[in-house]
Amino acid sequence: MRLSRILRPRLEATAHCDLPCGVYDPAQARIEAESVKAIQEKYQGNEDPVFRERALQIKEQRSDLVKHHLWVLWTDYFKPPHFEKYPELHELFNKATKKAGGGPGGTKASVDPKDGQELLDYIAQIDKIFWETKQAA
Repeated sequence: MRLSRILRPRLEATAHCDLPCGVYDPAQARIEAESVKAIQEKYQGNEDPVFRERALQIKEQRSDLVKHHLWVLWTDYFKPPHFEKYPELHELFNKATKKAGGGPGGTKASVDPKDGQELLDYIAQIDKIFWETKQAA
């Protein structure tokens, strides 16, 4: 017991990947955002309180996953030359991650499918830029 406490790591690190794998794709964020929007639509069409509570929990988890996947792209994939060529990229990521968040109009807090669609629209813009940068590489 004492030896395991001594040998236990004092700091735990997490990352997208154990190696800098170079595998990035906005599709991960898009799939989770599609799930968020679908849940919002199902929530609107169902009055069962148990179903609604479960839908809210899952929607919040999926919204967090959208943010995670966007942050990985923003911080790990995109580099200064990308931001120079696409100066709107920082603002676009900021808007997208806020739209996936819990603030006003954010999909984590909202049950309105319109907010889910706005998130998908931001991700589509990021996706377009992402694939332009991949083709240029």
